[in-house]
Amino acid sequence: MSTSTRSPSTVRRSPVQLTSLVVGLMFVVVGIAGFVPGITTDMGDMAGAGHTSGSHLLGVFQVSVLHNVLHLLLGVLGILAGRASGAARAFLLVGGIAYAGLWIYGLLVDQTSSANFVPLNTADNWLHLVLAAGMILLALIMPRRTTVATAEHA
Repeated sequence: MSTSTRSPSTVRRSPVQLTSLVVGLMFVVVGIAGFVPGITTDMGDMAGAGHTSGSHLLGVFQVSVLHNVLHLLLGVLGILAGRASGAARAFLLVGGIAYAGLWIYGLLVDQTSSANFVPLNTADNWLHLVLAAGMILLALIMPRRTTVATAEHA
């Protein structure tokens, strides 16, 4: 007779689900950090949106209220997507594609234009390229199933 050491409340997540959860948590942390003085410089110059925002996360990445809220929403979406393998993979893939689009948009838009509504600067553009490549790669390589090794006891 085989008995299980796993409790009924144990939650097993696949690697792609765990990845979505971690990426989601990372975005939540970044979204919160965008509102924390000291982590974000020139808080008094933060705009709701647009290129006129003078606040910079870590003194490098231009942020606005909209930018921070988008990070928070993306983070929550990643955490929720981590509940199912298909949703987790879709979050990483679609999020990566969206970041690739944002990278291209950041390259094309004049940084002093009203079209730069997020806002985006050169550091943001490089980060968006890295996020796009990383999220797409993770979506493609992370296993969607959890494998559990079992051993027979004689």
